Amino acid sequence: MAPSARDRQLADRLEALLATQDRGRTRETDPVGFVHRYEDDADREVVGLVASSLAFGNVSSVRRSVARALGALGPHPARTIARGRPELERRLDGFVHRVYRGPHLAAMLRGAARLRRRHGSLGAAFGRAVKEEGSLRGGLARFADALRGQDAPRGLRHLVPNPRAGSACKRLLLYLRWMVRPADGVDLGLWDFSPARLIIPVDTHIHRIARNLGLTARTDASWTTAEEITEALRRLDPNDPVRFDFALCHLGVARDCPSRRDEAKCRRCVLRPVCLRW
Repeated sequence: MAPSARDRQLADRLEALLATQDRGRTRETDPVGFVHRYEDDADREVVGLVASSLAFGNVSSVRRSVARALGALGPHPARTIARGRPELERRLDGFVHRVYRGPHLAAMLRGAARLRRRHGSLGAAFGRAVKEEGSLRGGLARFADALRGQDAPRGLRHLVPNPRAGSACKRLLLYLRWMVRPADGVDLGLWDFSPARLIIPVDTHIHRIARNLGLTARTDASWTTAEEITEALRRLDPNDPVRFDFALCHLGVARDCPSRRDEAKCRRCVLRPVCLRW
């Protein structure tokens, strides 16, 4: 099906948004910036798991917590998590971020170490899970089950949510975006998985902007809403539908896209011609 005039205009404006963004500078204000500080791919996928899983709350608070956790894990996190429970719990003793505690993070990382031993990498474990389940959602749910382990306490279930339960699972989908999308200075392209299959990570910023742009009319930040937004973006770029996520999210983080029309902010926004609020 040929793209509509509306879709062509929306694609043009989103490309303009990408062109205005200083990706390198913005990356260093985002949790993904931590992943780029490591050279080894094994460390990068472990650091990505930590940084995305803790991406809950104010971005400054998130970055402080990620820095504390990574400081505790040392210069080679992939080696550290392979050392087992006593070492991890000792290193993460006293760690707190919102409702998460050191034992929750240690348990998730023990799950990650088990997957790495079994499959060679977290990327291989995820790919195997998707292949066996037959869908991204099913594979991600199995991957999350393995990270949590059995009889997970409430804090760990929140740290690693269950995609079957209906929530948007923003942090898990954010991790996939970092690992899967082609290396572009932000995302890293470490995993052998098609970016065409990704689902956009929906937080309050993406949800608000997606509603402003008419990508969804849904009022809940659910998995269904994430799928609906992704389908709208897939019409613009079937091969890489979530490539606009980073720019859109940081438009919201910078408070440059309000939920209601704001003459000063909206007038200078590159998305103004396609915004329903304007």
